[in-house]
Amino acid sequence: MDKYAGQNSAVRHLYPSRDPFDQRMLQVGDGHTLYVEQSGNPDGIPVVVLHGGPGGGCSPVMRRFFDPAKYRAILFDQRGCGRSRPHASVDANTTWHLVEDIERIRATLGIDRWMVFGGSWGATLALIYAQTHPRAVRHLILRGVFLATQAELDWFYGGGAGKFWPDVWSRFVDPIPEEERDDLIAAYHRRLFSGHLQTEMRFGRSWSAWENALASMGANGHAGEAPGEYARAFARLENHYFTHKAFLDRDGQILQDMGRIAHVPGDIVQGRYDMICPPHSAWELSQRWPGAELHMVRNAGHALSEPGISSQLVRIMDALAVADD
Repeated sequence: MDKYAGQNSAVRHLYPSRDPFDQRMLQVGDGHTLYVEQSGNPDGIPVVVLHGGPGGGCSPVMRRFFDPAKYRAILFDQRGCGRSRPHASVDANTTWHLVEDIERIRATLGIDRWMVFGGSWGATLALIYAQTHPRAVRHLILRGVFLATQAELDWFYGGGAGKFWPDVWSRFVDPIPEEERDDLIAAYHRRLFSGHLQTEMRFGRSWSAWENALASMGANGHAGEAPGEYARAFARLENHYFTHKAFLDRDGQILQDMGRIAHVPGDIVQGRYDMICPPHSAWELSQRWPGAELHMVRNAGHALSEPGISSQLVRIMDALAVADD
């Protein structure tokens, strides 16, 4: 989860825009090539940024959460999205492929241990990566926690959030025949993978619009229309991952495996009124994770662009940089 929603409302809290000092296309096997960039200080504290979705892609604003004098920020587009190729492809595209892609990037860049910064699906991936490679992680910074459980999918795609936004929910549900509405993820899957480009774009926009409309506290139910190619890639990848329950072995796996990273320190930033990833997941995660501090941001929703969330994330990263000196 996490997408194209506006990213301009909180820029006053961020560091000035800066170009990367390194950009490359990294071959990771299975026919996939990833866009990878580095910005900030080449000798600074390494931090890898995991974008949301799945399928959201990274954006220049994500560089601006890190003091460029202190941090070496590594951003990349996950398989199938952004500038990575092939575009919108779900072949050889699972959580476990992404976990190993992160390790390949770390090894390629010669980094021993790094901080991992991720929001929404990026928080999911950060936790799974850390549980798989705990020795590589020095600190986790998570935002808008999604634990990839059936309950969370039921909330957002089964009508829970729709009870708060019935008008927007209706726009999401209406394109689907009534006899298919008992499983909207499956119904959209059939259309997003129909093989007909215009159909895939149309339902990609509908899928993306439902999530975008609920991302921010300031939302009025209309978040604008994402570009067709972006919406198609985002929706196909997100739907693919949710259809397969994030490729986890069991429901609740992330919480059940928190013992693997009990020693890893972390910060969790959560909007109190997050309609996409409700705060219960962040709170429950904090109860299973003795090394983490939960920062519940009042008057904030899900989006990275929420001013309270942006400012809290910058404060955390600044404090971690000072502690590292």
